[in-house]
Amino acid sequence: MRRIYSLDIQSIGFPDPNDAEHDGLIAFGGDLTPKRLISAYSQGIFPWFSPGDPILWWSPDPRLVLFPSKIHVSKSMKKIIKKNIFRVTMDQAFESVISECADIRIQNGEETWLTNEMKEAYTQLYHIGIAHSVEVWIDDALAGGLYGVSLGRTFFGESMFSKYSNASKVALLALSVFVNAYHFDMIDCQVPTNHLISMGAEKISRKHFLGMLHDSLQYKTLRGRWTFE
Repeated sequence: MRRIYSLDIQSIGFPDPNDAEHDGLIAFGGDLTPKRLISAYSQGIFPWFSPGDPILWWSPDPRLVLFPSKIHVSKSMKKIIKKNIFRVTMDQAFESVISECADIRIQNGEETWLTNEMKEAYTQLYHIGIAHSVEVWIDDALAGGLYGVSLGRTFFGESMFSKYSNASKVALLALSVFVNAYHFDMIDCQVPTNHLISMGAEKISRKHFLGMLHDSLQYKTLRGRWTFE
């Protein structure tokens, strides 16, 4: 059995993600300060825990990633996009997007890891220019969106929501177009879902992911507010 590490509150370091349990659990404890979160993502590790539990840190194997240039757009999605039902923005309503990601799970009777502590932590990353949101609107109402963290040439997708059919897919398509234009290597989708696989996301080994991430982090992070034209 592999060891699950207890993090030192005085240090932002993490153990080698290759030492993670089979399900990806590598450590517990620590905090959600920007420095620790940046350290975690830089090593392919992310927080995910239930309310009342200690902070749990994960690096799953396999890892689900989406290569921006390989995203699959179905014929039905192409028809929807041509109708111009949706308007897309970026970094215009970050706090609303992260709140909706939590609220929609609660409304569906599901548990959410997006506690107030988590929402505050990612909002801090947004204010320092490395967390970003994509908003999908119908008129002036928020219909869907997603948020995540950007380091180097990797976007780490955290969560998405839809209040209107296909709105989250439009958000992901818009994100893919944007990051592809800036030569991003990949969108980290963390763990497999049928929804993401249907859009072209692929499972790769943790070793492969960490190698790609290492190369990606050699490039300067695109900080500040993003805009989608």
